Amino acid sequence: MKRYISIIAATGAVLLFALAPARSQTNPLPSWNDGPVKQSIIGFVDDVTREGAQTFVPPDQRIAVFDNDGTLWSEKPIYFQFVFAIDRVKAQAPQHPQWKSQQPFKAAIDGDLNALATTGAKGMLELVMATHAGTTTTAYAKTVEDWITTARHPRFDRLYTELVYQPMLELLSYLRENGFATYIVSGGGIAFMRVWTDRIYGVPPEQVVGSTIVTKFEIKDGKPILIREDKVDFIDDKAGKPVGINKFIGRRPIFTFGNSDGDLEMLQWTAAGDGPRFMGIVHHTDGKREWAYDRNSAVGRLDKALDAARKNGWTVVDMKNDWKTIFAFESP
Repeated sequence: MKRYISIIAATGAVLLFALAPARSQTNPLPSWNDGPVKQSIIGFVDDVTREGAQTFVPPDQRIAVFDNDGTLWSEKPIYFQFVFAIDRVKAQAPQHPQWKSQQPFKAAIDGDLNALATTGAKGMLELVMATHAGTTTTAYAKTVEDWITTARHPRFDRLYTELVYQPMLELLSYLRENGFATYIVSGGGIAFMRVWTDRIYGVPPEQVVGSTIVTKFEIKDGKPILIREDKVDFIDDKAGKPVGINKFIGRRPIFTFGNSDGDLEMLQWTAAGDGPRFMGIVHHTDGKREWAYDRNSAVGRLDKALDAARKNGWTVVDMKNDWKTIFAFESP
């Protein structure tokens, strides 16, 4: 019997020895090229999850927040929610004949993105208010669901939900596997994102922070409903992002990723906390596989935040050099 026990123990030791290198060689971020950026992420996660280390962070404090447009999925040629708004304008145009000569609706109906861009944030907000309000929350969610499962991007001829970044999907999973709670903190509409983020990112609706419009409770035909009104409630962009984090999450993040000046205050808010902190920026440098833009872009401008990253030693992802794969549908 002792001989059999010794054989079993020895066999177990051999198996453990054989499996140990496999674990150490496991690649948690396979779509990321090896280098300083990838190692900075893995090193940070290792530091905050190693019990007994001075850098250890309890799981309930491992809050990671991500911008959406340009950070988790593409944002060119215009933000995808604005494409949805334009499509809604075209669908509703027969009921609003005045839109044919009224900006920004005329530009939307004509598909004139340059003219639409000249209307600026005010014009975009007007489109969103006209097409996103006046309906119930349930009906709006159904409209978003129908659009997001059928609309296709003009350049790639893919569903917009296929234009998500494979490296960032891996990062979200990697963080969750290490006890992080992952949140989206975006200037996009919260109701627009909540329809699909759980399915695409693994981020449930209650962990999505975004811009909101006023919503009112009513009883109609004996049933309670929520009506979306054409009034802005909260804009979750720039300085609004730390406010939204405080309002909806209630904890300062220790890990933040953005891609534009709209994320600067969120990055600053994260960096100002005590203990280990990770601030990351996705820099769009790949004009072949995606787009190359930063300081002079009308969409996703990265200027002040890029300077702040270089000054403060934040991690900047060079999309062209740091990502093996951008989209899951890319050919190997």
